[in-house]
Amino acid sequence: MTPLLIVDDDVELCSLLTERLEHEGFVLHAVHDGIEGLSQASSGNYRLVILDITLPHMGGVELLKSLRSRSSVPVLMLTARGDDIDRIIGLECGADDYLPKPFNPRELVARIKAVLRRLDERRTGVNSFSAGDISIDTAVREAWADGRLLDLTTVEFALLEVLIRNAGQMLTREFLTEAALGRELGAFDRTIDVHISNLRKKLDGQRGIERIKTIRGSGYLLAARRLNREQ
Repeated sequence: MTPLLIVDDDVELCSLLTERLEHEGFVLHAVHDGIEGLSQASSGNYRLVILDITLPHMGGVELLKSLRSRSSVPVLMLTARGDDIDRIIGLECGADDYLPKPFNPRELVARIKAVLRRLDERRTGVNSFSAGDISIDTAVREAWADGRLLDLTTVEFALLEVLIRNAGQMLTREFLTEAALGRELGAFDRTIDVHISNLRKKLDGQRGIERIKTIRGSGYLLAARRLNREQ
């Protein structure tokens, strides 16, 4: 059974999901406030964290920011339906995906399985990939750019791997969403754009280099820099 954590103050919802997820092979541990949620999420005991954005004692966004300073555990954020600001902020702070409330438990299960499947796939097969001064090792989950070790979330790491494997090629938003998130791109869905923006900042640092090019109306392209190139 795969251990998951949910941090949500809706006790009834947590109870429902605990029973539903058990039938899918998951053991769901629930906590109902942000402070205890952060402690549990940082423990290393869970494969994935389901995190509500509205919590007592410590909000979901604050929790996520603190969590990302100490753990790369995948996080699926629960947000209010129609509230784009919450979704974007959650993604910018390191959430791997989001699901608006109210939701169908089947959709939650599908999102969880997609995130975990992508994580497992990156632990098998060929381990090392590189493009110019960027390299990744999926066996130890490390990524480097210009000699710098990058601190990436699960989705950012997945995106970088896809971009490196296809360096110099334009990749559509639809393709990247499927490859990194394991689901189809929805209408008005900006998830992949926010993840690309976060990844771009981490790759380029403070040097003003643009490694990920935006192909307007089409998608994104990794333009890797040559090794030992003069700055």
